Amino acid sequence: MRFVGVTLALASLAAGESLKQLDTSLTILTSNDLQGDASPNADKTVILTDAHPYQDVSGVCSKLGEQLWGPGKGQCKRNIAALPFSEYLKGDGVAGASSKFWVSGSDSKAVDVAGRYSDVNPSKSRFRGLCTNTAPFSTQSSQDTDAKWQISLDVNNQTLTGFRDRLSFRFLGIRYAPQPQRFTYSSSFKGSGEAASALSYGSQCIQGGSGSEDCLFLNVWTPYLPNPNSKPKKKALRPVGVWIHGGAFTGGTANDATFDGANIVSRGDMVLVAINYRLLAFGFLALKDGKTNGNYGLADQITALDWVRTHIHNFGGDKDRITVFGQSAGAASVRALIASPKAAGKFSGAIMLSGLGGINYGTTYSQYYTINEQATVAATPILAATNCTDAPSQADCLRAVPASTLSTFNSARYLVVDGTYLTTPTLPTKGPHLPLNLMMGITHDDGAPFLSFPPTTTPPINQTTYLASQGFTVPPPALFPFPPTTTTTTTTGNASLDLYTAAARLATDGIFRCAGQATAASLLAHQRLNALYYYEFDRTYQTKGWPGTDVCEPRATAAHPHGDPSGAPYLKCHSGELYYVFGNLWRQGLPLRDEGDLGFARLVLDGFAAFVRRGDPNVEGGWLRARGLQVEGGEGVGRWEPSRKGKLTMRVLDWPTPRQSGFRELEQCEGLGLGLDYYEKK
Repeated sequence: MRFVGVTLALASLAAGESLKQLDTSLTILTSNDLQGDASPNADKTVILTDAHPYQDVSGVCSKLGEQLWGPGKGQCKRNIAALPFSEYLKGDGVAGASSKFWVSGSDSKAVDVAGRYSDVNPSKSRFRGLCTNTAPFSTQSSQDTDAKWQISLDVNNQTLTGFRDRLSFRFLGIRYAPQPQRFTYSSSFKGSGEAASALSYGSQCIQGGSGSEDCLFLNVWTPYLPNPNSKPKKKALRPVGVWIHGGAFTGGTANDATFDGANIVSRGDMVLVAINYRLLAFGFLALKDGKTNGNYGLADQITALDWVRTHIHNFGGDKDRITVFGQSAGAASVRALIASPKAAGKFSGAIMLSGLGGINYGTTYSQYYTINEQATVAATPILAATNCTDAPSQADCLRAVPASTLSTFNSARYLVVDGTYLTTPTLPTKGPHLPLNLMMGITHDDGAPFLSFPPTTTPPINQTTYLASQGFTVPPPALFPFPPTTTTTTTTGNASLDLYTAAARLATDGIFRCAGQATAASLLAHQRLNALYYYEFDRTYQTKGWPGTDVCEPRATAAHPHGDPSGAPYLKCHSGELYYVFGNLWRQGLPLRDEGDLGFARLVLDGFAAFVRRGDPNVEGGWLRARGLQVEGGEGVGRWEPSRKGKLTMRVLDWPTPRQSGFRELEQCEGLGLGLDYYEKK
């Protein structure tokens, strides 16, 4: 059993009532095993208040639509076995052996962490209280925003009203920037005393004809709401993860249920912020006019970071412990933020999940165009298609193009060296020490979804022809052996599948693995970092609907009708780690394929959350013990060791035993010109 502290917000408040009027902090203490309402611990949850006289604490519970917690039937009301979550309360310094709490039963009795009652004066004694917590779980398809679960906070000269579920306090669709004029940089939003709903997501940024240009919103999930009437104690503030979605800089949204924050903040005891940023030409178009310099989407991310640093304490977050993390184009964003002078000092940790680089499709995510190069590649065809090429002001001409029309062009998706937000053509691996903690890695077959499956023909398609159609030349055969193309003597008996699998290895090495390993090695070699944590996922659970190919799913068997991850080999594809990182298999309504999926989700979430908390993915023993936790997979999993200069090592994330390994495919990377010294040659 594991107990996690998560802060809960108030619910069922009278009109105009707020957390400030309740005059308390609120913390949800819950036992979150990532199984939602199917968990045997689903009802083991309480809300911790500040210290007040009995009637005041009881009143807080009532205004939350709850009541003071009390021992269950059959338990001695003079001496309960132990106060709920007593080890958490002691382990986090909330309570000592003699601390007392108000619970139901009597206003002249208080209970200590060992469950012993003692006589007290109800009007003069001030103790913290435990309220019940009956808010429902939210799911992908259902979020109960009824008034009885709502709470309001004064933030940024606004009164924001959000709501709670069983696990977290949720503020959705918070505006962090007003809508900027097209092709200008965003600025921080400032409220004007208005009430604002944070009960539903804001619009996604326009993409493919849907969404809006007015889209600069963020979502907050929090494990702790401090009392707004007093300065929060620094040690009580939680670390903050700022999530940057992927989508090739052409799509995606902070509202994606794949990375809903309820589970990671609940189990990981952290605050999560997910941000929107402008995409496509709206976010990245650059022109040769000396003014339209691109990187607007990157600038939005920095504006969001400024908002977080200024206001996250209202949600229980620590502005001095911010980790930016993202996957795919989100990882490219994190890389660019590390390189950007405008983002310097605004975060203390970074995680790059499946960052692209190297060759072909991945190159421009880590190696940035000049403005002229981007204008030639991306702007020129857009200008021609919109009849803006010869306009007196190309930018003004494009501003007059309907957003729905402009959003159909996918070519403007490139970060550029604009001299302000990015001043170097890539992340410099030489230079002064970086004041941050870094974790990075990929899935084992990250590149597979970026390939088209070979046509099924007889005889099979020629290897050279197929690779050329995917943008590759034939690699050295000794390093990348491809199956025969004119016989049926192949690895699986399916010539098209074998050709695709071999090409997936090439794509993964060339677009993901080699450039990532070279980045890590070079940062360490030049002592920009003393250590970093590297990983590969050897187990994945593919996101629904993408890439929509069964090669990324384990084969179903009679014993495992949803697929057997420990059975026949399958490709561990791009985005296949996300359900695990955020712990959202149950929330997405997905089946557990075998006995390992749940344990692996806990192991992965715990490691990523630990990195956000302290820059180290090894979960602290004391932190585990305080929450009644044990190491998933048993003590044999060992420590996740960091890479250091001269000692490159990575964590293979698999079940039942994650393990340490050397960097992979070193010969293949060298053969592609992407060896560990790749950045030394640039």
